[in-house]
Amino acid sequence: MSPQTASASRRRTNLALLLLFLGTFTMGSAELVVVGVLQPVATDLGVSTSTAGYLVTAYALGLSLGGPILTALTIKLARRPLLWATLAGWLLLNLVAVVTADFATFVVVRAVTGALQGLFVGLAFTAGISMVPAERIGRAFSAVIGGFAVSTALGVPIGTLIGEVSSWEGAYLAIIGLGVLVLAALTLAIPPVPSGGAGNAWTQARHALAPRVLALLGLCMLLFAGPYATLTYITPFLDQVTGISGALISAFLLAYGAATAIGAFGGGRFADRNASRTILVTNVVLVAALVLLYFVAEVPLLVALALVVWGIAGFGMVPSLQYRIVALSGPGADLAATLPASAINAGIALGSLIGGWALATHGASAPVIVGIVVSAIAAPASWATGLLRPPATAQAPAQPSDDSLDPSPTAA
Repeated sequence: MSPQTASASRRRTNLALLLLFLGTFTMGSAELVVVGVLQPVATDLGVSTSTAGYLVTAYALGLSLGGPILTALTIKLARRPLLWATLAGWLLLNLVAVVTADFATFVVVRAVTGALQGLFVGLAFTAGISMVPAERIGRAFSAVIGGFAVSTALGVPIGTLIGEVSSWEGAYLAIIGLGVLVLAALTLAIPPVPSGGAGNAWTQARHALAPRVLALLGLCMLLFAGPYATLTYITPFLDQVTGISGALISAFLLAYGAATAIGAFGGGRFADRNASRTILVTNVVLVAALVLLYFVAEVPLLVALALVVWGIAGFGMVPSLQYRIVALSGPGADLAATLPASAINAGIALGSLIGGWALATHGASAPVIVGIVVSAIAAPASWATGLLRPPATAQAPAQPSDDSLDPSPTAA
């Protein structure tokens, strides 16, 4: 291949990865912007704010349960047209929710679009790793994951601002408009996508739910339950313990959001070098950041520093978790690619539950202690799961070899 041809190929790959990033950015923005416009949604649709909160629950359940189910049902379909159709269906259903402005319809749409998001993410991972050499798989994962991280840091605040200036429907229409542009570009830029694993649904499930994969999924739950026990209730902590309020809290949360984006993108390089080690190191750094947060709670500058380190470490591990789960699944890669999101959402739900109990019974600092304890419990599991190895079964041609997917613990 000539240098000019190689350069053109890299540009096409980078463009395709950028579009996958924009796809997950669009979906992540729509998933979470409802939190910022929850009160206007509740008022317009004639329900209480607490009832409107079911929109968040419906999306999470749809993603956690529906994503893997849709993947299993569509396992024999061609990946590239399914990627397009999934995004198109997601956009259409969101438009239906805006046009009908009916709460029951909105709840159903949120559940189904959550499931479509789970399917899209798995397809995006399969597409991403099919376009890059083995030594850049982690960075392909980062492109997909980074869209969600940046949506938290940038998309949601902008969407919320649009909702405040115009209406919650305006916020959704802006996101849908971006999604239409992304879909049009994806139909032109994404090359054919081979399957990431076996074409049989039973074989996919048998490998994707093997004990070694379930162990990593359990680790995912722990690694997100701990931080989200704290993050869900970080506002009362910053208000009552650190002594900041109003716009300053938003600035602190923006710093955390920006740090998650840095972690998501940077974590891909470390996943390519050694995914197992990255998970363990970021787990330890996460514990240290939460400990720092607890002990410097009354010093705003150091609290901001702790939030930044926490954000980088917390999302820096995600590409490595995805990398390891896909590697350990062998022929079940297509289905397994959707499972980390399910485990992460389950961890978030568990963390918010126990963090809420801690807040109610022991005060604003208690959720931080819960986060420290749960994250510390995860550290031995991070080390132990690093010893697991992929199956001997050969990968499909779209995937690199098991050895290239899973560097040994002694790799550089």
